[in-house]
Amino acid sequence: MHLKISDHISIPDTSIEFYPIRSRGPGGQNVNKVSSGVHIRFDIHASDLTEEIKAKLLSLNDRRITPQGIIVIKAMTFRSAAKNREDGLERLAELIRRAVRPVKKRKATRPTRGSKERRLDSKNRRSRVKVLRKKINI
Repeated sequence: MHLKISDHISIPDTSIEFYPIRSRGPGGQNVNKVSSGVHIRFDIHASDLTEEIKAKLLSLNDRRITPQGIIVIKAMTFRSAAKNREDGLERLAELIRRAVRPVKKRKATRPTRGSKERRLDSKNRRSRVKVLRKKINI
């Protein structure tokens, strides 16, 4: 089975590691004895992704990516391990989609005449307020 990222990018399940962990939060005795949470680990360097995608993933400023290039996702929102696994895989796919998405080029704009006038008016008003606070020398 494959984790589908886009039409032409998919990751085989063999390159994703799953580790059961105990979840936090409400659930009574169940929380203490059942490992329904999931740690998902994905090694960027050892994956089948293209070098370009690997570089983009490694350049992301995301705390889930370790300095060794391993993506670690903790999924423990739900009370069932299957739902947590599904949730974690979706979050992994979204992280990779974010890296693959092209960055929009910034279009340079100029401030309008009205915005310039409003800015200067507020500066003049603030200046007058500060002048009125000064001591008067007679």
